Amino acid sequence: MENALVFSQERTISSAFIDSSVKMGIAQSVLMVQDNLTECFSKLGCDGLVYREKYHAFWVFTKSKLKFLRRPDWREKIVASTFPVDNAGFKVHVQTVLQDMKGNTLIKANQEACVLDMDKHRPVKISTLNYPKDNFPDSVFDEPFEKICTDFSDEDFKFEQVIRAQHIDMSHHMNNIEYIKLALNVFTDDFLLAHEPESLEVHYTGESKEGQTLRVYAKTVGAVTEIAIKESERTVFEMKIAFCS
Repeated sequence: MENALVFSQERTISSAFIDSSVKMGIAQSVLMVQDNLTECFSKLGCDGLVYREKYHAFWVFTKSKLKFLRRPDWREKIVASTFPVDNAGFKVHVQTVLQDMKGNTLIKANQEACVLDMDKHRPVKISTLNYPKDNFPDSVFDEPFEKICTDFSDEDFKFEQVIRAQHIDMSHHMNNIEYIKLALNVFTDDFLLAHEPESLEVHYTGESKEGQTLRVYAKTVGAVTEIAIKESERTVFEMKIAFCS
């Protein structure tokens, strides 16, 4: 993909990115997509450090959607390519494609993000920031984000978790990937070993802090499981995962 906005690099699936299947884990797949986006933004001069120092603002990632064709194996070399695809008002979409060394697509992802003012936590118009404004690469992920169920009963309650120090990121809130790991704990290891993910969508709908208690709810219909994580009455995270039939 020949475009100055595309950031590509070769990556090796290290032990830090695998799960018990000895393939890249589901949460770790989102982590790699997120990590590659951070490096892409650094190359384009629009990462979180620049925005904090220059605009007193910060990135918030609100939604992510992944399509799994094949999870790469431990020690496998892949190419990760990330690129912005728009600049519309107060939010942007950034896509990532993970390919094997033969050019076959393994995982593709779409992420939605906005920028908030550090003091007022109000959205900042993207066009006023140092962010690409045109010549975007073509989109490779056209599936829309979906509505995820948050209407759960007491029968759907699975477990609760107190947020600890190691769940916290640089914003002093629960780390995005920790939400996904927590949600995946509604499944047993045996189930995850026996079922390959087909798609994953997550919505980050609120903030939670150290010391708060999160309650995890889930219900499954066929091959699709919808999950909500709540802090008190607030839903702070939503997830929908589909497994291959």
